[in-house]
Formats: sequence, structure tokens, C-alpha cells
Amino acid sequence: MPSVLTVRQLNTYVRSLLEGDSRLAFLSVSGEISNFKNHYGSGHLYFSLKDKDALIKCVMFRGNAAGLGFVPEDGMQVVCTGRVSLYEKDGQYQFYIDSMVKSGQGDLLEQFKLIKEKLEKEGLFAPETKRALPKFPQRIAVITSKTGAALQDITNIISRRYPICEIILCGVLVQGADAAPSMIKALDNVYKNADADLIIIGRGGGSAEDLWAFNDEALARKIYESPIPVISAVGHETDFSISDFVADLRAPTPSAAAEIAVPDMSELKGYINGCATRIKNSANYYIANAEASLNKCRQSSFLLNPFSLIDNNSIFVDRLSERLKNSFDNKMLKDWGRFEKAAAKLDAISPLKVLSRGYSITECDKGIVKSVKELSGGDNVKIRLSDGSADCTVITTKEIDWR
Repeated sequence: MPSVLTVRQLNTYVRSLLEGDSRLAFLSVSGEISNFKNHYGSGHLYFSLKDKDALIKCVMFRGNAAGLGFVPEDGMQVVCTGRVSLYEKDGQYQFYIDSMVKSGQGDLLEQFKLIKEKLEKEGLFAPETKRALPKFPQRIAVITSKTGAALQDITNIISRRYPICEIILCGVLVQGADAAPSMIKALDNVYKNADADLIIIGRGGGSAEDLWAFNDEALARKIYESPIPVISAVGHETDFSISDFVADLRAPTPSAAAEIAVPDMSELKGYINGCATRIKNSANYYIANAEASLNKCRQSSFLLNPFSLIDNNSIFVDRLSERLKNSFDNKMLKDWGRFEKAAAKLDAISPLKVLSRGYSITECDKGIVKSVKELSGGDNVKIRLSDGSADCTVITTKEIDWR
């Protein structure tokens, strides 16, 4: 007798079998969308994926659905990647989808990645190669379809914001096998013949296949060779192309490219008027200060009575002369006093002063005689007195102890 299971237990077991199979844990399935339903409350997507022989229920939860670059719809051929499991509540076997692309986009995406990696390694996307856009472009070359909405958006916005800028239209194919060569030729013509300051290249939105020409490797290299800055504006904000990475600047849309490319004339006028007002105010301020300084000079005593400066200077010179004379006299008096003191000291020790008191100086051939022992009878000597001298001969000598 087999064991009895509840329905929930049976569904749980079948679910474990499905989720335990590694081949069902991650796989891609192609088919046509049918019975599509966008559950706006939760953000989850519910639909069936079918081919001519079979059908499978599918669910794509909000987190994964938010990353889609397109809106799924019935009849669309897609490739879905995810896992197979079972919803236990109603026993529904279904495909839980992590990612979804339109049929053919898988190959395109792989090509996109290969081209991007190749050019990135070569340095074509390096930030240091990006150039700043001109602030006030005089001529802008627009490379896009002559009949597309992108051209109308660009020309309308530039004409409104900065009407003095000239637009050089380079009509090209932007879709299909001949689009990339057409744009390359237009770029060559701009490089050689157009005296442009800036290039805008792009188109409006479309499918990945529609925008594929802007992922062309040769076109990317031609954009990189540009002698002037390039803005790439391809598709909508969520669309990215190789042209976006290699250009100097990516604009999310053609309209945004026009907004970025030129300044707003009205804003410039406002800025210039503001500068003019500030210059005028500054000039008035300096003029007022200069007038005040001039008036102050006009009221100065010198200008009112120029001779007063001469009189004042004359008085000043007289005072200096008087001070100089007084200083000189004082210095002379001090120096004369020092001189008299020095003279008195010299006079006190002068030999002549001694001689005037009755003393004399005796000299012989050897010089001044200081001791009687230096003389002998018969020696000739000269005796100096205060008022003259006498030549004498020593008759005899006698030593005396005066102590």
C-alpha cells in the first residue's frame, strides 16, 4: 500500500525534482509571447511562451522586468533565460525568467560586447582623450537623417536657444547595411571641408537592430579620428551604442544633444546685462571716490593759500637753524671745558712749572744728570733754569743723604 500524500506534499516533491535538475536551473528558451499581462500593481509580468507545437506558462518578477529595454507584447519573438519550477499552490509548472531579449538580439549583444571590449583595450574610450565642448560654437555639423524627427528636434532647439549658430546639415542613412558607410563618408566630408566647431551625430529611438549601425567598428574609429569634439546622440536615454563610448560626450537623446551643444541666448543676455550693471556700479563708485578726493584736495590749506607752505617751511628752517646753533654752542662749551681741564693737568706736570719755582735741570753729554755719581770734577755740564741756561764746569762733587 503506497503512502498517502497531501496535494501540497506532492507538489512540493515535484518542485524539488524540477529544481534539483541542473539542466533546468539555468537555460534559455525561444518562442512567441502570448497572453501577455503586465500586473501594474506588483510590476510582475505574466505570459505564455509558445511555438507551433507547445506552450509554457512564464513569469518575470518586477526586479528583472525593470531592466528590460523594451515593452513585451503578444506575437513578439523573444529568447528568455531563467529556471523551471512549479508553483505549489495550483500545481502549475512554469518558467521563471531572469532576462529576456528579442530574437536576434542575443547575437547582436554578443557582437556589441566584443566590439566594446576590443576598442576599450585600444584606449578609444579613455577619459583623458575626451575633449571639452566649445562654449560658443559658431558652426555645428549635424549628421543624421534628413527626414527623421531627430533633425527637427536639433534644429528647433538650437535655433531657439542660440540662433546665431549656423547648422551644417549632413543627411545620411541611419539604419540598415549602408548606414555606417554613409555616416563615415559624411564625417570625412566634415573633417575636410566644413569649418565646424562641433559635430552632433545620431538618430531617434528604435529597436536594437534599427540602432545597430552606430555600433559599427569602422564608424567608431572614424569618430575617434575627429579633429573637433563630437556629441553622440543615439536613440533614447536607455539606449547605448559604441558611438556613445568613443565620442567626446554622450547625449541621452538628440534633443538633449542640442541643449548641451549651445548656450541659451536669453541666459547669456541676462548674464551680460548683469556684468554691464556691475561694471557701471563699480565705475560710479570709483568716480564718486575720486570726486570726493578731489574736493578734499581743493579745500586743502595749501591750495587755498600756496604761500602759507613757503612761510611754514621758512619758519621751520629758522627753527632748525636756531636749534643747530644752540647745539653747536653747547658742544663748544663742553669741549672747551674739557680742554681747560686737560691743559691744567698738563701744566701741573710741566718741567717749566717746576723750573719757575727755583729748580734747575743739569745735563751732560750722556743726558740729564740724575745722580752726583754721574759727575766728576772737570766735567762740563749745562744747567737749565726757568729763564735760560748756563754752561758750567764741575769743580768737585759731594754726595749728600737727604733722608
